Amino acid sequence: MESNVRERRILVVDDEPIISHICTKTLTAEGYKVDVAVNGLVAKNMVSEKEYDLCLVDVRTPEMNGMEFYHCLEQEHPELCSKVIFATGDVLSGNVSTFLKNTGVRYMAKPFTPSELKTTVREALE
Repeated sequence: MESNVRERRILVVDDEPIISHICTKTLTAEGYKVDVAVNGLVAKNMVSEKEYDLCLVDVRTPEMNGMEFYHCLEQEHPELCSKVIFATGDVLSGNVSTFLKNTGVRYMAKPFTPSELKTTVREALE
């Protein structure tokens, strides 16, 4: 493990406690610092207060979904847009598919394994 990995901070945006827990446990074991937001609105406030190296964002969350959160990033923190990975069980849905295609944002299909999570995060941070 590289020493600079220890300083990397990842924001997990997901309203499903089991997924947030698995992501936190997996990524913390890899040496990352992990914060969790239950929706895009909470995440929006968090990115205004802390610097993140990566945001792992569920497309479907209450109050503000992942796509709305991404549009906020475009307006308020454009430097973070290239540091987003979406997680979705809904990749074939028309609006989600169009959004992912138009933005070119990296994504993982749910359910994903801890191994897939580690690999995707490592690749995104390179």
